[in-house]
Amino acid sequence: MSQEKEIPIHNLSYQDFQFTTLETGHPENFHDIHRHNFFEILWFSEVKDTSFLELDFERYQLKNNQICIIAPGQVFNMKLQGEKGYVFAISREIFKEVCETETLLTAGAHPFFLNTENLQTCQLLIKLLGQEYHGKSRMNLIKTYLKAFCIIITEELNSQEVLVNDKLRIQQLNALIETHFIFERETKFYAERLNMSTHHLNDIVRFSRGTTVKKMVVQRLLLEAKRELSFGALTVKEVAFKLGFNDASYFSRFFKKHTGNSPDVFKNSKD
Repeated sequence: MSQEKEIPIHNLSYQDFQFTTLETGHPENFHDIHRHNFFEILWFSEVKDTSFLELDFERYQLKNNQICIIAPGQVFNMKLQGEKGYVFAISREIFKEVCETETLLTAGAHPFFLNTENLQTCQLLIKLLGQEYHGKSRMNLIKTYLKAFCIIITEELNSQEVLVNDKLRIQQLNALIETHFIFERETKFYAERLNMSTHHLNDIVRFSRGTTVKKMVVQRLLLEAKRELSFGALTVKEVAFKLGFNDASYFSRFFKKHTGNSPDVFKNSKD
């Protein structure tokens, strides 16, 4: 019988903010599957053709000048191959001070590009931030540079999103799903919380994400199930009950329907 595993959690050891480069960072911070108890911003300025990262069981091929934001609790894995770029490790408290975007606070952001103008601005901010961090290290000034950086990248993400009102609804929906996905799986619950009809909410979600509210909830459930099955110490039955399924066999059918594998097969494949 295989020994149960838990996902290692990496902590900020002695600072609320750490700034390193991919070239000088410690490989052990990357070369395993792990979670953070802090936020991490990765800027890949130069990567290989084979560079990739895995974030919550999704694999992303990396390109030059992409940024990725990892939120606390997300499952992350990457094998460094000599990529160049920057790493910000930021405590929850500081990140909430410098970033006000609900989506980033709850779910981070998978790799995205910066346009030319924003790229130049962020390069300047990185230079200033690095000089301050390795110089006088005045935290108030570092926070100012970080906030400016977050404003730029948030605007970049927003420009790739839907209209402002719809974007706000999606942010609110994401936050609601994050809080209630275990026990509330019906579109009606989320529509009522957002004070709109189920039809209107699904229209917004379909237009902006190409999916439905119910499918978003299902994907969040599946993600949590995969996290628990891969590295948690719980049995399949215990995972089912933890995720709000009264019947373990129903959980097994649900998981297999959406993934193609039973929970036991998925769990054993990770041992």
